[in-house]
Order: sequence, then C-alpha cells, then structure tokens
Amino acid sequence: MTYKEIQELINLVAKTNLSEVKLINGDFKLIIRSKEFSSGKAVQVVAPAPASQPATQVAVAPPVSTEPAISTVTEKTVQPTVPSTGGNYIEIKSPMVGTFYRASGPDKPAFVQVGDNVSKGQRICIIEAMKLFNEIESEVSGKIVKVLVDDSTPVEYDQPLFLVDPAG
Repeated sequence: MTYKEIQELINLVAKTNLSEVKLINGDFKLIIRSKEFSSGKAVQVVAPAPASQPATQVAVAPPVSTEPAISTVTEKTVQPTVPSTGGNYIEIKSPMVGTFYRASGPDKPAFVQVGDNVSKGQRICIIEAMKLFNEIESEVSGKIVKVLVDDSTPVEYDQPLFLVDPAG
C-alpha cells in the first residue's frame, strides 16, 4: 500500500465520521481509528506494514457522532496550553500521532534539556509519523521545566511533551 493510499484512507475516516477502518490482506494489517482526545478528535493509524498488494478485506465500523479533525502538521502547529495541574507552566503538546525523538539522531545531542531556555520558533523535538520526520518548534518562550515523554516512544495527538515556565 502506498503512502498516498494511506493518506486517502485517513481522509476517508475524517470526512465520513467513521470510527474505525481495518484493512487486512494476508500478513498486512492496517487499522485507522478516530480516537477522542480531551480537546477534540484525531485520527490514529495503528501498525501500518508494507505490502505489495492492495487490501482484499475491508471492515468499516459504524460512524461516530462527532466529526474527527486531522491536524495538518507544519513546524509551527504546536499549540501551548495551560495545564490543569496548576502552577504557571505551559504544556507543549504533540500535534500528531507518531514517535517522539529528542534528538536528530542516536549519536546527536538532544534539542533541549531540562533547564534550557527556549524561544518561540526554536526546534525542540522531532515526531516521526509514517516514515516522515516532522521538526516541532516551540510556540512559547521560557525555560524547560520537565520533559514528559521518553525518547523513541510513541505519542498521541495532543499528548503533553514538555512543561515550560514562561517566566523562566
């Protein structure tokens, strides 16, 4: 299945209010789910694997009542929000589902560390989604108080990644 075909399926889930689409062809299995999060809906792609043939079996779940929203990710899509845990910290959240990386490579230093001051527009991490590496930039200036996600771990849409003290 090609990247373009997977994108079309994600768009299908978003436009038709489907809650889940499963494609199964032998060992190839692709599940696209519309998953509810605290600030809305997002589309989650689960376990895509390469395949040379189109899917032969399609199962479509019934539509959900609210419309999913797909985030078109650019480098400046991260929306800071004030966390409900109190304090004057701002959460920087993931703009997409993918794998979180603190550095551009395993032998490279992390983009930011706890205690570092960041400025608006500064690259703070990378999120890999469907073999694409998306550089995520900070939308706030301040001091990194805490990194909330371990390196090389999966993240969900709208999941907090960093806590930033804007006064720092």
